[in-house]
Amino acid sequence: MIEMSGWESGAVEDFTEQELRHSIAEADSPAWRVRAAAGRRLAAAPRIESVAGVLHRLLLDAQDTGVTSETAAALLARRDLAGLRAVLAARAVASDEGTADQLAAELDCDPRWANGEGGVELIAQLRTLTSDSDPEVRNEALLRLSGLR
Repeated sequence: MIEMSGWESGAVEDFTEQELRHSIAEADSPAWRVRAAAGRRLAAAPRIESVAGVLHRLLLDAQDTGVTSETAAALLARRDLAGLRAVLAARAVASDEGTADQLAAELDCDPRWANGEGGVELIAQLRTLTSDSDPEVRNEALLRLSGLR
């Protein structure tokens, strides 16, 4: 079944409805490489809130941490609050140790840490997320910030 809840035609500007449906369908593929590619494509959508449920499933992929890694890296590469929030939300609820570790590694290896300006941007986003409406996102942001001290 294709998950389209919360999606409205035209909501994801760079995708036609057919491309969006195709990417969402591929998120259920038995092949990890196909799921990872779907995660990368969906993470690049201008409004990821429209496909947040699918991205969350891919971030918590129970079959292969490669899917988790590829999707998380693509979301963090957005360099925006929505992408970071999606990764923090998944990290906060990850019950599988391998998945939780992979999400933490992607957060720790975010390329923005490599330069001063990017690190400042990332810290500002984490501070913003400490006031998020989701308590798990708030707690994960606070945990990340406390690790910087």
